[in-house]
Amino acid sequence: MFEKPVYQTLVLGVGNTLMGDEGVGVHVIERLLAEYKIPNEVQVLDGGVLGMDLLYYLEGVENLLLVDAVEARKEPGTIIRLEGDEVPAFFSLKISPHQVGVPDMLAVAKLKDLYPKRIVLWGIQPQFLEMGLEMSPLIESKVDILVGNAVDQLKAWGHVITT
Repeated sequence: MFEKPVYQTLVLGVGNTLMGDEGVGVHVIERLLAEYKIPNEVQVLDGGVLGMDLLYYLEGVENLLLVDAVEARKEPGTIIRLEGDEVPAFFSLKISPHQVGVPDMLAVAKLKDLYPKRIVLWGIQPQFLEMGLEMSPLIESKVDILVGNAVDQLKAWGHVITT
């Protein structure tokens, strides 16, 4: 029988890469994995639009870092950081295919005592949410900032991240 490794921190990029800027979370974690050495206690995961299926990955996780496009009613390209209880409450404001699952996943995590001690969401106000594989130039230009913010957050949680 194979044993699932336990991670201290989960970095979860969520979003639909078929809907332009909606996929920014996935693009951020792809770049994070390509440009940085991630320590063994950190799992970086493309959560796509999995929603409730992501509950499995929360077992043993103390820190959850979400990266996503967020509808914050701000100027496109505005970067948003939320922490703790702000995160699930904020997700209830969003409307996109994967967001039905993420708040539900967090609620079930609380019920099953899998809720991480610390949750941070780094997000960005999208510009375009139409069908297409390409992000808008504005949001694409902010991916490196979001990657840097994710790296800074991981370091703040005590992880050693190198290039």
